[in-house]
Amino acid sequence: MPVFHKIKIALFLGLMITSFCSHSQIKNFKVTLDAGHGAHDFGATYNGHVEKNIALAVVLKVGKMLEENPKVDVTYTRKTDVFIDLVERANIANKANANIFVSIHCNASKNTAAYGTETYVMGMNKIASNLEAAKKENSVITLEKDYKRKYEGFDPDSPETMIGMTLMQEEYLGNSISLASKVENEFEKLGKKIRGGGVKQAPFMVLHKAYMPRVLIEMGFISNYTEGNLLDTEEGQNEIANAIHAAIISYKNEYYGDGTIETYETRTRVQTPEKPNVEPVITKNNPVTTVAKPSPEATTNAVVFKIQIAATGKKVALEAKNFKGLSPITMEKSGTIYKYMYGETTDYNQSRALLEQAKTKGYTSAFLIAFKDGKKISIQEAINY
Repeated sequence: MPVFHKIKIALFLGLMITSFCSHSQIKNFKVTLDAGHGAHDFGATYNGHVEKNIALAVVLKVGKMLEENPKVDVTYTRKTDVFIDLVERANIANKANANIFVSIHCNASKNTAAYGTETYVMGMNKIASNLEAAKKENSVITLEKDYKRKYEGFDPDSPETMIGMTLMQEEYLGNSISLASKVENEFEKLGKKIRGGGVKQAPFMVLHKAYMPRVLIEMGFISNYTEGNLLDTEEGQNEIANAIHAAIISYKNEYYGDGTIETYETRTRVQTPEKPNVEPVITKNNPVTTVAKPSPEATTNAVVFKIQIAATGKKVALEAKNFKGLSPITMEKSGTIYKYMYGETTDYNQSRALLEQAKTKGYTSAFLIAFKDGKKISIQEAINY
């Protein structure tokens, strides 16, 4: 074979390999795992249990499971007992162009009877207990060098000072809530107590600068004798790690999957709430069900609530049979992702009922979204209107 042809073949194969690698990298789902605290920052310590050690052990277990998936890339803020500034943890995720950021911690309280898990997203909720949790985690910045200059204008003793800082949480809030809900669903399957009855919002500095959907997980209370002992065992850590891994993969499959809309059945079915403004609908697979009828006063000039039930790369016909009998369904395209929404109402209380309806149908990661004058706004803004 002439040398010229050999060169052409070599170049062609090189381009094919490069193209394949680039395509694979684009498709890979990127996760940044953050083990809270480290080195001289021990985190909470009770009865010989040390938060920094437990958090790192669980992160490494979650990471190992994720790394077995060829379609997942994992980065870590730390893999050893070192101290990493809070803002640098977010920078690691940003540089990795991560799809999600998961920060893992243990809880503690002077009330040693307190137990259960909590999953937070970045937000400005002013509930005292949430602010107290943020205050505790944010106080780590005082251990950083030159923290007053780096965090100018921020007082770790008053998390509310973050309200005046530039925030990007709204852009990722919906997806963050979806990921956090999946974590809580997996914990619930283990029989864990979900404190506060759902996903919480608080101004955590470690989440503040991460520009992607992000959550902070409190795995349980090491100050509680039973829960602390379990969290400090191989069995307890494997249990938690498996749950977090399952939640991450569930999120990946829903938002970055192969186009299939996935649903996740709850272990215990939620009792269907009273359904205001509904009408019977008959479908082939669901002979008699009830679905929301759009509120007549819902217009583009009013605040409108909808329920996002799924997001996928596949376009699906907006028929009740494709969404477990739910109707009406609307769709919004964002890049290559199709977002599917159920119901439409101007009444916040009714929107909560519609959300529960969606969850009883199997869309346990469903969440509320709101629009004003046709533009998406935060739920808090919608409620204020």
